[in-house]
Amino acid sequence: MKSLAIKSGLLASALALAACGQSGPEQKPEQNRTALTISAAQHGVGQPISLNKGWEFTRADEVLTKEQVRQSADWQKVALPHTPRIEPRIVNDQWQGDAWYRRTIDTDAIDSSGGWAGKRVYIDFEGAMNAAEVWLNGEKIASHLGGYLPFTVDLSDHLKPGKNQLLVRLDNRDNETTGPKPLEKLDFNMYGGLYRNAWLRVENPVHISDPVHAGEVASGGLFVRYSLVSEQSAQVQVQTHLRNGEHTGALRIEHRLLDGDKVVASAQQQIPSSAEAAVTDRQTLSVDAPKLWSPSSPNLYDLHTRVYAGDALVDEEHTRIGIREFRLENGELFINGEKTFLRGVNRHQEYPYVGYALSDAAQYRDAALIKAAGFDYVRLSHYPHAKAFMRAADELGLVLLDAVLGWQYYSDNPAFQDHVVQTCRDLIRRDRNHPSVLAWECSLNESWMPEPFIDRLHAAVHEEFPGENVYSGGWQSYGYDIYLQARQHRLDHYEEPTKPYIVSEYGDWEYYAMNAGLNQDSWGDLMQSDRSSRQLLGDGEKRLQQQALNIMEAHNDNFNTPAFADGYWVMFDYNRGYADDLEASGIMSIERRPKFSYYFYQSQRDADDFAGPLAGGYMVHIASHWQADSSSSFYVFSNADEVEILLNGNAIARTTPDSRFSNLRHPPFHFELPEFVPGTLEAVAYAGGREVARHRLATAGEARQLALNVDTAGIAPVAGGKDLLFVHAALLDKNGNRTHTNGIPVTFSVSGDAELVSPAALNSEDGVASALIRVGEKLDGIAITANAPQLEAATVKLPLK
Repeated sequence: MKSLAIKSGLLASALALAACGQSGPEQKPEQNRTALTISAAQHGVGQPISLNKGWEFTRADEVLTKEQVRQSADWQKVALPHTPRIEPRIVNDQWQGDAWYRRTIDTDAIDSSGGWAGKRVYIDFEGAMNAAEVWLNGEKIASHLGGYLPFTVDLSDHLKPGKNQLLVRLDNRDNETTGPKPLEKLDFNMYGGLYRNAWLRVENPVHISDPVHAGEVASGGLFVRYSLVSEQSAQVQVQTHLRNGEHTGALRIEHRLLDGDKVVASAQQQIPSSAEAAVTDRQTLSVDAPKLWSPSSPNLYDLHTRVYAGDALVDEEHTRIGIREFRLENGELFINGEKTFLRGVNRHQEYPYVGYALSDAAQYRDAALIKAAGFDYVRLSHYPHAKAFMRAADELGLVLLDAVLGWQYYSDNPAFQDHVVQTCRDLIRRDRNHPSVLAWECSLNESWMPEPFIDRLHAAVHEEFPGENVYSGGWQSYGYDIYLQARQHRLDHYEEPTKPYIVSEYGDWEYYAMNAGLNQDSWGDLMQSDRSSRQLLGDGEKRLQQQALNIMEAHNDNFNTPAFADGYWVMFDYNRGYADDLEASGIMSIERRPKFSYYFYQSQRDADDFAGPLAGGYMVHIASHWQADSSSSFYVFSNADEVEILLNGNAIARTTPDSRFSNLRHPPFHFELPEFVPGTLEAVAYAGGREVARHRLATAGEARQLALNVDTAGIAPVAGGKDLLFVHAALLDKNGNRTHTNGIPVTFSVSGDAELVSPAALNSEDGVASALIRVGEKLDGIAITANAPQLEAATVKLPLK
């Protein structure tokens, strides 16, 4: 699971690798990849080969033997990432059963010279839901429990020359050992299948181990830590764990740290070795005037590691790292010595229709949207997320709370407890080199846990990552380094925390349940649905404004606690196992369209702060549709000093931020016009007396035409990697103004090397119908068309100009 040389750089450059089923830099199985048809000799020492293509798939509701499955005629050709069933947009009966995958591993196709002889051959699965069994040539060679973390299958002693038949069975039914609750009672869907990447890895007898597969405490693979971090200098400690099959004698390990093409530090040393004995090497690289990693300046370096046996290069690995220090002191967070509050959000990794089977590019787009929304922190709820998302967080400056699977479920079963502890260890081994990871949530979310069990989890964190400034986090105050508490849990029984504190969730449940307290009584004339933060885009202006108001109140209140971070629930709408509707508290819809609340958070970022590829600078946004039924009272969100409202070109009012939200970084601006007047409503933002941003709304007439937009979130579509793209068809009036009409049927069609994942016929929501497409091996010639009764059709072509 190694990589060829990849220069530090832009997000888009990493995504370009996905064209051959590849992924971005830093890590073992997800580094720079090459196609299966390229020989091992051509693609470098120990480089992994994508196994995303060439699979066959079938599913069964009942448990079948492998012989029964082999005789099945219902095998479909598929590629990874793959979901066992395309689900409806609103999932009320997620499929559970056995998902079977098979493919041929042809040793001759990989290296006709017989270069596999004497080497170790592995398959690395990034994620497979949930209980896995693996056969090669009819022999069962591996099993694995848990759908969110990687596992490795060693083929070395089971391969035969020529063609080998690989068979994988995945069972995504409820599982008492892995938890959490049964699906019918679960707050999210776990989906199924080989939904992440798979890699084939051919290693020399001496090679850098995989950190998860090595199975050793605080070891395995490369382990990078920082004993000194300052603007003047840094000490980068690199621990390298080697597997050694047959070599006796000295091994030489070389490290070079690169900033782009420039080598900024290097080190090497020789160590003795003996056959069949693992080797651990430790070296320190000194860096002068390092470029430190932080949310505002997510600087990354490339660490190039080479291993020599005598004069022969036997292995090579490239790792992207960020030099930084997280330190908690008196309940406050310091990043590289600077006191920092982290404004954040929770994320579920689900897409509509395909569940978890996202392309690497789609994972990056989610991260870019989160950063653009004004967030610098993400709680990965409630399970380990894809490595592609972790890489994006590193590049974009998103601080992560990395979590094991858990939600309102604990069992006295020792197998369950042992499994949770092991997933904690595997999570840390997988993600410990990511500069974005602040702490490890080795805790079962919203689940009572006995103290001895908490002791085991807390100890596992510090055993796997020994040293200072390493933190465990949990929702119980006992045992963990960081106390996580949802706002709804503290309202009636809040006590001043005695340890560093994060508001893990807020803004959803307390408003849904009408028990928020504070100034909720002043809204006594509202119905429960109107009070809620669970509002779909199509629920209309008033209810979207209510969601934003709830969020403003709750976020403002969080600053009355000693929290050093908070995380709104949730970034994107998502499906639940226990409910037949979408959980709609997201600040974006499940199709990644923004609600008013998205722009509130965006306004909380300073204009000169880094916001990723999609945002930045001054902004202003009117939280209104300005249609015939609109209220004349509304908020405007901006990070400027003053906002002026113009109506049909006439200045109406100019004001400063609303003092009722004094804890906020940039409080909203409230306007109350005498009455609604149709036409053009504009907000003009001023900083230092000069205009810095402007937002325009127009009262729309009846829909007369469609306008298509392929939503790339700033990242170009990627061919050859099963990339997924949302296509939005907006209903416009004759003047090009967007309407907000629900329920208008729109039909999509696709030509070229692409397919519709969503149904062809979709209804508009808030004036837009959103389809999901998957691109194939090439972008040229792809065209998407949208039609609707009585409306002018629209077509857009790829690649986008």
